[in-house]
Amino acid sequence: MSEDSKRVGSDEVSSSTKQLTGTFSTCACKLSTQASTTANKPTLAGVRLKARKGKCPRVPRAVKAQAKHEPAVFRDQLYKHLETVPEGDFDAYSNKLIAAGATLEYLKYAEALFNILLVGGLLQPGGTYVEDGAPPSPFSVNNAAEPPKIEELKKYVEVFNKLIRRYKYLQKPLEETVLPALLQYVNKWPEGRRDKVAVTVGLLIAQGLASATCLLSLTKDHLVKEGMSLTVVTIIFHTIIAEQGMDFLAGHLKKGGIKDMMLFLPAPKRDLKHLEEHFKAASLPQVVEWYVKKQYAVVKENVTSHLKEMCDDNETDDRIIAYIKESQVESPLPEPELVHCIWQGLMTSVDWPSARPDQIEALTIKEVTRFAPIMEPFCNGPKTEVALINVIQVYCYEDTKIIKTFPQILKVLYNKDCVSDQAIVYWYQKGAKPQGKQHFLKATEPLVNYLQAQEDESEEEE
Repeated sequence: MSEDSKRVGSDEVSSSTKQLTGTFSTCACKLSTQASTTANKPTLAGVRLKARKGKCPRVPRAVKAQAKHEPAVFRDQLYKHLETVPEGDFDAYSNKLIAAGATLEYLKYAEALFNILLVGGLLQPGGTYVEDGAPPSPFSVNNAAEPPKIEELKKYVEVFNKLIRRYKYLQKPLEETVLPALLQYVNKWPEGRRDKVAVTVGLLIAQGLASATCLLSLTKDHLVKEGMSLTVVTIIFHTIIAEQGMDFLAGHLKKGGIKDMMLFLPAPKRDLKHLEEHFKAASLPQVVEWYVKKQYAVVKENVTSHLKEMCDDNETDDRIIAYIKESQVESPLPEPELVHCIWQGLMTSVDWPSARPDQIEALTIKEVTRFAPIMEPFCNGPKTEVALINVIQVYCYEDTKIIKTFPQILKVLYNKDCVSDQAIVYWYQKGAKPQGKQHFLKATEPLVNYLQAQEDESEEEE
């Protein structure tokens, strides 16, 4: 190998060595830079790092014991506020309770608060008092005189009213938790305490401080079997009716989900006869009347809808009549109520929208003529016949497109023996409903005159 070749090779090696050396230097610089950058990163000073999972520190027994008896501590603190009030000073009790709410946790101890104010102490599960040596509450519904009187207990309820007006969050636990729980224990209490609580519940509902939903607790088997449910609910109903009337009670029972009054009666006595006997003996006949009307409304709705379906399916008159008779056996309705159902069910099946305005009168007469044989077997006696005329009067008044056909409808029903001439005359003279009364009397005057003339001729011939 020549010297020139050796030199070239040596130069190449030297050049390669320099490149490698430069590369290593660059890498070293980068590593050095990264190391310095890492070292200079900011730290999260003061941040609490998550501790490893492990056993929680043991709570001392004294703390646990204190937590168990917190309602008792609350009770004792509440007593200190109430003990200073003179007995019978209800305004002072209201003021003390409102003031105590600033320091005591009413929301946390709402159940304990109302148990103290209603029955005079804390209750254990099962309805018995907590036996820890504490005296009865200085203020409680339980302190009222026996037998309970509505006027006296209204003073106690007014204290509740003022307290709840100040602390509105107390109403929800009262009606959703406290009252349902108390009512399921009424069989554990003496008669006097039970009756005082029942009257108070009635007053709370009457004043809008509670809903009737709490009465569902009285449908529990152990209360119903003993007859306790019926006794308590009767006192509650009597109180509400005395304060607000039957319509108020009916509305609140519906809102409260009380769908069937029979649930308060023992199973062997769940029929209208026993319900009627009980509430009439308790001087609450209006409860029976309301219940009967409510049940009639349900039956009428079912009969009406089924009649419409049968007419839509073109069932024969005989089958429709048979169905009505069967329904009367299962759920009997008074005849005036029954003819109302029949009329409504039959007429709702008429295809009114398909008729032009000038065809309405002819369609009405045609359909009434078709349905008359179905109604005739159930028009028994003047009372039922007058009831049917009144049903038709109100129907025509509410559906103005057929209001002019009222006299023609009466003629058809008269000719088909559904209504008698005596019923039409009686209706005309003193039986008409107030809805559109003058209009219908004037419209039927020619028919009435004709019927009276016919009657006079018959008497002369005799």
